Amino acid sequence: MAEESRRAEAGFNGGASAYPEAVDRLIDRLGRLPGIGRRSAERLALFILKGSEADAMDLARAVADVKRTVRNCSVCSNLTHEDPCPICGNPQRDRATVLVVEQPRDLIAIEQTGMYRGVYHVLLGRLSPLDGVGPGDLTMDRLFERLKSPKANAGGERVTEVVLGLNPTLEGDGTALYVAEHAQKLGVRVSRLARGLPTGSQLEYANKAVLADAIQGRQSMG
Repeated sequence: MAEESRRAEAGFNGGASAYPEAVDRLIDRLGRLPGIGRRSAERLALFILKGSEADAMDLARAVADVKRTVRNCSVCSNLTHEDPCPICGNPQRDRATVLVVEQPRDLIAIEQTGMYRGVYHVLLGRLSPLDGVGPGDLTMDRLFERLKSPKANAGGERVTEVVLGLNPTLEGDGTALYVAEHAQKLGVRVSRLARGLPTGSQLEYANKAVLADAIQGRQSMG
């Protein structure tokens, strides 16, 4: 029964799909996307098929343009259409301060605050031994090269401070500790983004980790 259910979920019907070959191929490709199962892939494929040819071609061109024009910055690994990226290439930024984040979306969130004027380094993930993700799967080597050699950093400037902006999770904290240890061995100052109680929240709804960070990071009012 389990095998029959698996085959039904995969769209098998006596070894042949009920869809035309082109549709079945599209479903298969969509189903390879993260978080997209067979059912979701079918809905997406049928939505594309139901829409106009112009919309489908726009989608195809958008995918092709992304693969053709977007790359990772050779300095910070952020997504960019030019190298170095506009942030690394901006002489008005404080290139001696590097804020380390996990993904480009984290960089975007920080940039939208308008409060940070340094540069970044995007790891493109975080250490996760259980998932087989080690330092070699991230952009760690490029980061440490920036810390060792000014030539590898934006504008050829020496890095004096690394700011850890990794997500406050078990894997994020482990990654932050790994980066901090290596940065300190290279004589670079290490700090991290403040963590604790968000404005407008209530103590009774905060978990132990948030409260611990708030207590450790308390500030003087005098």
